Amino acid sequence: MAYWLFKTEPGCFSFDDLKNCPDMTESWDGVRNFQARNFLRDAIKIGDQILFYHSNIPEPAVVGLAEIVRTGYPDTTALNPNGEHYDPKASSEKPIWYMVDVRYVKALQKIVTLECIKQNPLLADMPLVKRSRLSIQPVTEDEWQIILIMGGASGQ
Repeated sequence: MAYWLFKTEPGCFSFDDLKNCPDMTESWDGVRNFQARNFLRDAIKIGDQILFYHSNIPEPAVVGLAEIVRTGYPDTTALNPNGEHYDPKASSEKPIWYMVDVRYVKALQKIVTLECIKQNPLLADMPLVKRSRLSIQPVTEDEWQIILIMGGASGQ
């Protein structure tokens, strides 16, 4: 099992939105960065755990936990010419972009803000702290456990 941090802007798709989806499950589509795409296509597996992170808000934070329930498959939003994630270079025969399905697990008792993460020296090597703009980032098991403790969800 691996651990990941998935960033989303809550105005586009929030943790509550995921909770309110049928079966609390939704596809994670619209990723348009090749490194993040490679994670979705090649590395992320069923059962992997997710730190759900709200970005581009006054106080960015890890707000909850989710899990992978379907491995990478072609992102069909790239094929819709009327959609915001359309890519004219993508086709059914040669998909460029991939998505996974994620399921809501639970909200953290206390959100873990980016500021709190930055202040913890044990989290100094996280891509998030190093200002990575990737929407999908690997998290070590130690980092996962520390954030769970900070969020009041230890023992997960």
